[in-house]
Amino acid sequence: MKKISFFYIILAGIFWGTSGIFVHYLAPMGLSSLQMTSVRGVVSAALMSGYVFIHDRSVFKANLRDIVSFACSGGAMYLTAACYFGAIQASSVSTAVVLMYTAPIIVMIYSVLFMDEKLTVIKGISVVSMVVGCGLVSGIVGGLKFSAMGILLGFLAGIFYSAYNIFTKMQMRKKCNPVTASMYCFIFMALISMVVSNPVSTVSVAFKNPIAALLMLGCGVCTCVLPYFLYTLALKNLPVGTAASLGIVEPLSATLFSVAFLGEKLDIYSVLGIIFIIGAVFLLSREEN
Repeated sequence: MKKISFFYIILAGIFWGTSGIFVHYLAPMGLSSLQMTSVRGVVSAALMSGYVFIHDRSVFKANLRDIVSFACSGGAMYLTAACYFGAIQASSVSTAVVLMYTAPIIVMIYSVLFMDEKLTVIKGISVVSMVVGCGLVSGIVGGLKFSAMGILLGFLAGIFYSAYNIFTKMQMRKKCNPVTASMYCFIFMALISMVVSNPVSTVSVAFKNPIAALLMLGCGVCTCVLPYFLYTLALKNLPVGTAASLGIVEPLSATLFSVAFLGEKLDIYSVLGIIFIIGAVFLLSREEN
């Protein structure tokens, strides 16, 4: 089961890595970062709720304590994206990516202190290797644009991403249905985003441009529904720290997609970063076997 869980996490990272492609095409169509975050939440909530309504309505059942937990994970998911996009705007993509991916370290420390997980030497080396690899892949070595607000928002993105991992792990430990957990997480993410974004403008863009509507649907499915469901499913059999660390495959995927589809060039630092990340994934997989 652990091997298939590793596959789920890596596949989730690949899907997350497609975010840049959708942003590349949706932004010129008039959507802001917050509106794209809203699209992810609304599309995901609608699709998951529709699927559950048709196939198994019992999945809607949840007690009040679980609902509160799902609301927290939905809020954490939204705040991660909001702070991440804010960090990009205030500083640079490099700064935002690296700071957000301090999350594995935060989760690992929390897991060791409060969730009875062991911090081994290999896990420690893997986390460090992944952070270094992320820095290389993102291009931080080529020049970091410092901004107090950008750095603050980047760290907040990492903290909220860690919170999402921790809430989800707690839900899985309580034997919550992964579909239920994912669905309610998307619902609460959608509700929050509807309040703080401009839904009327977003819908207007979709109606005026059918291609934009298709891209919005694809954005919700590929960058939210599939990866978060796979990630939640994997947490049933993996320690939360390991799962968060493997999730850092996202920047690797994003870099490769940008080269393949957006015409960006891969320099020596990016190649070294890929080696660091793949090596870290290999070490973690060996540790769990």
